Amino acid sequence: MYLNREEDNNKGSVALSVFLVSLAVTVCAVWLVALCGVCGWCQRKLGKRNKPGVESAGTPDSTRGRGEKKAINRNMGNKPANSPKGQPPDADGHSSVSDLANSLTGDMVMLSPGSDEDHEGPVSEKLGRIQFSVGYSFQDSTLTVKIIKGQDLPAKDFSGTSDPFVKIYLLPDKKHKLETKVKRKNLNPHWNETFLFEGFPYEKVRERTLYLQVLDYDRFSRNDPIGEVSIPLNKVELGHNQTFWKELKPCSDGSGSRGDLLVSLCYNPTANTITVNIIKARNLKAMDIGGTSDPYVKVWLMHKDKRVEKKKTVTIKRCLNPVFNESFPFDIPAHVLRETTIIITVMDKDRLSRNDVIGKIYLSWKSGPAEVKHWKDMLSRPRTNVAQWHALKA
Repeated sequence: MYLNREEDNNKGSVALSVFLVSLAVTVCAVWLVALCGVCGWCQRKLGKRNKPGVESAGTPDSTRGRGEKKAINRNMGNKPANSPKGQPPDADGHSSVSDLANSLTGDMVMLSPGSDEDHEGPVSEKLGRIQFSVGYSFQDSTLTVKIIKGQDLPAKDFSGTSDPFVKIYLLPDKKHKLETKVKRKNLNPHWNETFLFEGFPYEKVRERTLYLQVLDYDRFSRNDPIGEVSIPLNKVELGHNQTFWKELKPCSDGSGSRGDLLVSLCYNPTANTITVNIIKARNLKAMDIGGTSDPYVKVWLMHKDKRVEKKKTVTIKRCLNPVFNESFPFDIPAHVLRETTIIITVMDKDRLSRNDVIGKIYLSWKSGPAEVKHWKDMLSRPRTNVAQWHALKA
């Protein structure tokens, strides 16, 4: 009887100890939860980790390349826009009003062709090169120029090719010129044509500069300059035939300084549309006598060699740095994208005569290097306005 009472007392003590330990653990847990509830820092940390679809400003996914300038992305659902220059977004995941004002427009990615650095203008386009030979016959007083071939010429036609030929001058004489044959649809033409300048005394030859201009033949309009090469003949040993490879440079007749145009493209694969946004131009060539222009922009949608649809901006009077900010959507089914070209032409409006062409841009997957890059960047970033500067061409 005494032993049973002692066992009951021991069991009661153990049960009491277990209860007290459980009570202490529960009190500690409640105290920790209360402490974390008071601490806003913990709440924000836990909220950031657990909230799906939200990226912090410093994560790798929130910053892309250095060459991209991004504004607020309103088409990405719950994902907030990335703040520029590393500044954190506000509580709603959006950039500040001042950051938005500094951007070009919403949903825009600013790109620089051919470079990862942050440039605000077009890069110089490679124009290809030309091979030719020069020699002089003292016996016949004849200068011989042979145009051999061209290599890696840029496409000047919206079909993605060119019809190149070469004009040959002995400067400063511009009245007399010789020309090669036109090589149809060829960016690596072989001419192998020889030209003779007869009856030229050696002393006069050394005073001349050999000037070669490569052009793209156009049956319906003015021929488009591709590039030029000049070589003073007093720097050439004319006693024996010499062969040269020369890189083509932009033509100095004004075709290389027609100004630049900032254009953005947005491809929507769901709606099968491409939206062309004509943003602004700078340093346009003055086409009027008063040293200015009245520019407007025409946008042609081309399928193969056929014109499908045309749209144009308003005219900005007497301005060489106009701001347009006009958008034009075009319906383009996915299966014709590779055969589509968008031709953008900056015009000078003239009330008394025919409107003048200031410069053009051909955008497609087979245009020049800068244009092709813009086209591919547009396709790789659907539903995003991809902006890029382009140098206007003749």
